[in-house]
Parts: sequence; structure tokens; C-alpha cells
Amino acid sequence: MNQMSSWAIKNPIPIILLFLLLTLGGVVGFMGMRINSNPDIDFPLVAVTAARPGSAPAEMEVQVTRLIEDSLAGLSGVRHITSNITDGVSSTTIEFELGTDTDRATNDVRNAMTGLRASLPQDMQEPAVQRIDITGDALITYVVRSPTMTPEEISWFIDNEVSRGLLALGGVGE
Repeated sequence: MNQMSSWAIKNPIPIILLFLLLTLGGVVGFMGMRINSNPDIDFPLVAVTAARPGSAPAEMEVQVTRLIEDSLAGLSGVRHITSNITDGVSSTTIEFELGTDTDRATNDVRNAMTGLRASLPQDMQEPAVQRIDITGDALITYVVRSPTMTPEEISWFIDNEVSRGLLALGGVGE
């Protein structure tokens, strides 16, 4: 190691040329990088919607949602499962690890639902499995409500205060 350092000090030209070559390679690589404001990122999300008209949310949770969640939790690459239950409808969203092939994940969920169908109530509609594609969609939505403002006042407040404040932030609305 000592010999290499002393050689580099005695012969600086090859070291300087190596440095310039690496710097030039870095600049060329940087200039060749594509920059995209809205890159195509495939978020592997799959939704399962199960309907059983007339069922109460508590009944849907016990007889449908828990069974669906339990059968999906064992799939490979599952990162997070979220369910929402209303009267007669159970909606479950399955988030897979980034890099998971969404088509394969959708097929895995579909196969799990096919295998689970016999355990679900017979009077229930067939669970719908669909891929969630958020490319180009809004990443956030909001609802505003006020007990003291009229709808016109809320609209004015959103247009003149909230929207302008959000649009002033870098990268928002581009």
C-alpha cells in the first residue's frame, strides 16, 4: 500500500488522467439520465370487493372480511391489507411489496378467492378481484366540511386559501 502511494506521488499524471476520465464518465452519465415529472411507477395494489346485500357490517366482518384477510395474508409479497366494511359490502385492498409483478399478484389473489369461495356464505355475490392502477391519478383527495360556513364560503375558502397555498409548494400540480 505504501508503494502505491509513493508511486502516485512521484507520477501524478496517470492519477490526474484517471480522475478526469472518471469525472467525464460521471458527467456523461448524469446528462444521459432521463428526468420525468410523473414517472411510471407500478404500485402493486389489488382490490377484492365482496357484496352480500342486506348484511350488517358486523356480520360482514365475521362471515366475509376476516376470511378474506386470513386467506390473503399468506400470499407471498403481501405488505399490507386494509379493509373497509359498509352495509352489505366488504372492500379489501392488498398492497404488495414494490417490485412485485402486479399481474401475478392479481392472479394469486384471484386463485385465493376461488379457493375461499366454498367457505363464504352461499347467498353472497361472487367476490370481484381487480388490479388498482393509480398511474396518473391524484395522489391525494380531500373533503372539506364546516358547521359555520355556507357551501359558497367553503368554496371560496378552498379556491383562495387552500388551493393557492398547495399550488405554491414545489412539485404540486405539475
